[in-house]
Amino acid sequence: MRAAIHIALHFLVPAAVARFGFQRHRWRAWWVMVMTLLVDLDHLLAVPIYAPDRCSIAFHPLHTVPAIGAYLLMLLFPKLRLVGLGLVIHMALDAIDCLWMRAA
Repeated sequence: MRAAIHIALHFLVPAAVARFGFQRHRWRAWWVMVMTLLVDLDHLLAVPIYAPDRCSIAFHPLHTVPAIGAYLLMLLFPKLRLVGLGLVIHMALDAIDCLWMRAA
């Protein structure tokens, strides 16, 4: 159940941000933010590729503190802002999932 909710949030949170933050270009904004799910390609480097009890933050290369810092810096540049926002949302949702795992 946790995994299904987590995956759904990766689509629903960007939809809400696009709807309320980028009304004129909401579909484009949503699409760009959803495409940042490609950051999860770094999961292919892990063995096993999927472990339901593994926290992504600080484990996978594109989920590390330096990478997250780069995503935050992207917010400062208009041409990179949507990608950066999508990546920051993604990392926040993954961090929430880590907390949820620990609480269970």
